[in-house]
Amino acid sequence: MEQSDGECVSSSENPRPWQSYHTVYTNAKAGMDGVDKEKVQKVVYEMSKGSKYFENEERKEAFIRQKIEHMRARCAKLTSPIISHYQKVADKRILELEATRDLSRSWLHVDMDAFYAAVETLSNPSLKGKPMAVGTMSMICTANYEARRFGVRAAMPGFIARKLCPELIFVPTDFTKYTYYSDLTRKVFRKYDPNFMAASLDEAYLDITEVCRERGISGLEIAEELRTSVYEEAGLTCSAGVAPNRLLAKVCSDINKPNGQFVLPNDRMAVMTFISSLPIRKIGGIGKVTEHILRDVFGLNTCEEMLQKGSLLCAVFSHSTADFFLSVGLGLGSTNTPQARFRKSISSERTFSATEDKALLYRKLAEIAEMLSADMQKEGLRGRTLTLKLKTASFEVRTRAVTLQKYISSSEDILKHASVLLKAELPVSLRLIGLRVTQFNEDKVRAPSDPTQKTLTNFMTSGHAYKKIVGDQNSLGSDINDDYLIDDKETSVSLDVSETNNYEFGDPVCDNSLPDLNDENCSFSNKISEVEKIHENEVSPLLEGNSLVLRQEEGSCCDGVEEVDKDTTPDNKVGTSSNQKDQFMWLDDYKCSLCGTEMPPSFIEERQEHSDFHLAERLQKEESGSDLRILTHRERCVRTQRDHSASHRKRKKQKLFEKEGTHIPIDMFFAKRNRNF
Repeated sequence: MEQSDGECVSSSENPRPWQSYHTVYTNAKAGMDGVDKEKVQKVVYEMSKGSKYFENEERKEAFIRQKIEHMRARCAKLTSPIISHYQKVADKRILELEATRDLSRSWLHVDMDAFYAAVETLSNPSLKGKPMAVGTMSMICTANYEARRFGVRAAMPGFIARKLCPELIFVPTDFTKYTYYSDLTRKVFRKYDPNFMAASLDEAYLDITEVCRERGISGLEIAEELRTSVYEEAGLTCSAGVAPNRLLAKVCSDINKPNGQFVLPNDRMAVMTFISSLPIRKIGGIGKVTEHILRDVFGLNTCEEMLQKGSLLCAVFSHSTADFFLSVGLGLGSTNTPQARFRKSISSERTFSATEDKALLYRKLAEIAEMLSADMQKEGLRGRTLTLKLKTASFEVRTRAVTLQKYISSSEDILKHASVLLKAELPVSLRLIGLRVTQFNEDKVRAPSDPTQKTLTNFMTSGHAYKKIVGDQNSLGSDINDDYLIDDKETSVSLDVSETNNYEFGDPVCDNSLPDLNDENCSFSNKISEVEKIHENEVSPLLEGNSLVLRQEEGSCCDGVEEVDKDTTPDNKVGTSSNQKDQFMWLDDYKCSLCGTEMPPSFIEERQEHSDFHLAERLQKEESGSDLRILTHRERCVRTQRDHSASHRKRKKQKLFEKEGTHIPIDMFFAKRNRNF
């Protein structure tokens, strides 16, 4: 292996094209010692050249090179005084991190050996000793150790693996089988640590401090006993690593794979000796990109060198990133048992051959929705935010999200909203579709909110933030419009769920996703009008009960107030808003009459945003030139009981309001906004 690397370096003066082509497939994995790395690079390069994947890798490689050059330029600008300053910062931080070192605990990381392949071999003994991979010609999930000797590894396309190993046998995945055997191994893990941390189906972290103390045995003996128990229970082999923290335990479990173990003593000198020559790529959290940056910008190859270049790391990277690198150089990692964390999201995705067949894509989406729904119902979860993940044929990743008014978990609801998101992206050639649900209802169970706290949707829909209809209060008919229809729960009946979605568009490169807050909640007052008609029977008794008060107010000096309320009734404004948006804004259903922008009818969200822009512009002009203050319900009630002298105080109050400027209270803003919608 070292000889091969030396040949690559010596030939760098006249590089071959594949030598500069670095992918995840060319990285060494357990069981790949002795593999001709240059041969693997050449095959991967030749098989990938000209493909969409190749083009995407070239784009990413160019981005990494640009980033490296930028960081080199930053380092070149660092003067001696600046470097000296950051050296002091690094030295101080190293002392602070060293003070947190905890050598009192023992952590064991257990990793099953080629888990999926081992399970398939256990189910079909005829595969034993033959190069075999779990997956398809499109993608491999894992490969056994016989196949790894040829350079075949996980995450490699099957057609490249077949080129490296012509005798390779493919076996389809069976996750039901893998989950069953994973449960068997976890039964063993619980005997040593009931609160073990499962990192995946085939690996886990165990805090064996207490079991070692109680039984008076060492971590070495515990590791041997656990591996034997796993083999007896599941018939599978595993490798283990024991160290003072989880970061080092994971590194140790990979040293003597397969079916081996390595124990790092709880001694500072032993830890520093171990970490001194450890390649930085062996550390979890340092991948291909970070490795290239650390090596090409700072000349770092081993973990010990991170301490030597601490000043540059502190000068270039953020505080948290620099702390991570310095911690790695000291061999520090997490030692505490993390508190139980509740699931924040649940997802399901599938990769397939690139296609732009709409019918096939919708079938794939339906299958994924069914799988996601089954997983959610199994765990009793219901969520509000649904995210669609797409990977195009050119390996561009897109995400589209929608936040709903109600919690969903059924496959029908998931598919309904996911189909809307997918339809907006078509036509497109895709090779991966994924769905993710977040904002679970159980979050509210664990952290109950103030029942008197209204949601933003309810606040905007209710007209006035502080206006509440009380049974014994007197009111004009126009006041009884929104508050009777507002449900203080999240699932408000006053809005049509499918019309109040917030779309979030993500940038696949920068990942600076910003929510598209286009006030769609406000732009569908017709839905509120429909619900008002449904609840007409509920409102009528209230009107009848206050009929005497209504007649008194009609004959009082509130004519001006009554006239304002007529203009602000939802029924009147709905028709105006609808006509303005559908007829006035879009000439021939294609061209904006205000600015001349042309936008086809199929651009629903874009047209909505454009319309909202002009509406907001008009609102701003009206607000800046308007001195009329909308009277609240309470003010109108008080006004009916005042004498003629109250009008003088009112005029004085209006003058004071005018002196304060054009700013109006936020509740008045939303009240006016609702009238315009």
